[in-house]
Amino acid sequence: MASRAPEAPLLGVSDGEIDPRRHRSSYLTNKVGGRPDWPPAVSPRRPRCGRCGAPLAHVVQVYCPLDASPYHRNLHLFACSGAECSGRSECWTVLRSQCLEAEAARTSGRPAPARGAAPRATDWCDAADDWGMEGEEDGWGGDAKDETQAEEKTAAPEGTADISSHLQDLSLEELQEDVAAFRPFFISVVEEADLCGEDHDDLEHAQELLREYERREGVAVGEMEGSGGGGEEKYEKTRARHGDAIFSRFMKTISACPQQILRYCRGGKPLFISEPPSNMAQLVPACSSCGESRTFELQLMPALVSLLQWEGGSTGVELEFGTVLVYTCTSSCWTSGSALAVEEFCFIQTDPDQQLFK
Repeated sequence: MASRAPEAPLLGVSDGEIDPRRHRSSYLTNKVGGRPDWPPAVSPRRPRCGRCGAPLAHVVQVYCPLDASPYHRNLHLFACSGAECSGRSECWTVLRSQCLEAEAARTSGRPAPARGAAPRATDWCDAADDWGMEGEEDGWGGDAKDETQAEEKTAAPEGTADISSHLQDLSLEELQEDVAAFRPFFISVVEEADLCGEDHDDLEHAQELLREYERREGVAVGEMEGSGGGGEEKYEKTRARHGDAIFSRFMKTISACPQQILRYCRGGKPLFISEPPSNMAQLVPACSSCGESRTFELQLMPALVSLLQWEGGSTGVELEFGTVLVYTCTSSCWTSGSALAVEEFCFIQTDPDQQLFK
């Protein structure tokens, strides 16, 4: 199947804290922190740290249906907050879950939300329930979850017994284990192209002309005046003072929207914060479920670090990372009726001097 050219990146930004007294989130909600909201036909899962075995905290939930796909689709990112685990790739987990619209409606006992025309691969916020559901229920408390499950038991028609039985098979200890959670925030979206516009295009063209002139003449314009010769040497020193070229490009790219906490561009190119390994393509493993290759889909950005605050004012170790790159199955494989989320791959860069892999 021929691959379509990726869309321009979409940027996720924080759009206000989720107040459980007013909002109830669902799997259609894009959010930071809180408790994960699984699609109705998918079993809850509590991933654990690959290093210390502790349950992982939920970091980000993204609703991201694909172009011309009949599936609802979510990505959940989890991380360990242990003092010795922060920033290590084996201490992060990415889970992908999907369910057919018919499955979602049948399991919940309510009509599936209208999707209209199939969204593009990058319209992950257009179809999402950015603002949750207004109501008095506590969207994060166990009571609200128990009430929902009770409603599903009485209202669910024939055909959902297999899902209910699977939920009952889950360890009671695993489901009830008290895991610290980050304060939940809505994620809103802006198109990166909208932040630039024609003025930015004109500026980029002017800068490219300037760079071409500098390459041709072997001097930096800023160093020419009063240089007294030695233009090439001063040009090289100027470049050195700016530090690593990849990091400089990273900072320049995000400067149009420094508050971005997430970049989404399935099938596009990731924005590295430091030099990636030369064998990066070989480091990304094939899908463990179907054997297909994986493609880049999204990345978490440095601005997210300061947003991750523990609920209830509790103190704990802060997560530390530069950027977290997420790669997912190219075909987004899924077996209809499956209740188990698929684990995907993440690549973590903590800073320009250290790279950790999963």
